[in-house]
Amino acid sequence: MTVESGECGGGPAGRTRGGNADWLTGSRITAVHGVFYRPEGPAGEPEAVEFVIAGGQSVLLTCTSDWTLRITPGTWPLLPDWCVPASQWQHAPLTQLPPVPYEGAWTVVGTLERRDGNGEVHEAVIRCEEGDFVVTAGDTVAVRFHHRH
Repeated sequence: MTVESGECGGGPAGRTRGGNADWLTGSRITAVHGVFYRPEGPAGEPEAVEFVIAGGQSVLLTCTSDWTLRITPGTWPLLPDWCVPASQWQHAPLTQLPPVPYEGAWTVVGTLERRDGNGEVHEAVIRCEEGDFVVTAGDTVAVRFHHRH
């Protein structure tokens, strides 16, 4: 898996990664969790979404102030470093997403990054055998799932 290296809070947001957008191909996603600011609760929108990968790794997609996505290695089950104070933040399942498939994970078959005029990612599509996760940056992160027919 090739994602931005470095700390979640460091470096320019939305930095363009070189060439290969298929950074999760072949991975098995076992869970998807939002990172929520607790005073708003899980009823609010997540500030980030964390895809938990079989084997203990994770990938974090965070919205930035310019409505782009920053894609970095996650810290599952720990909260990202930028969740300060940590007592005000929580991981929570995203109820609008379908449950994990019967096989125990979604298998990633490819990814697509949609970029703005500056070449920064504003939407990421994680294509799985069962359907597509679409993660879009805005004031917060929007996540939806489109089933394959």
